[in-house]
Amino acid sequence: MSLSSHVEELKRKHHALSDQVEEAQRAPGTSDAHIAELKKQKLRLKEEIERLTAQAE
Repeated sequence: MSLSSHVEELKRKHHALSDQVEEAQRAPGTSDAHIAELKKQKLRLKEEIERLTAQAE
């Protein structure tokens, strides 16, 4: 897998997590801990995307 396709896959996962976070925040029964875990996963993906993008430059 090339670097650019890997970054694109990470971006797709990041977007999917964004959707999950929004949905979880609207759902009344979702725990704060679950939302926080989703946000942490999303942040880790964002940091990885930024690291790989900076590395490619």
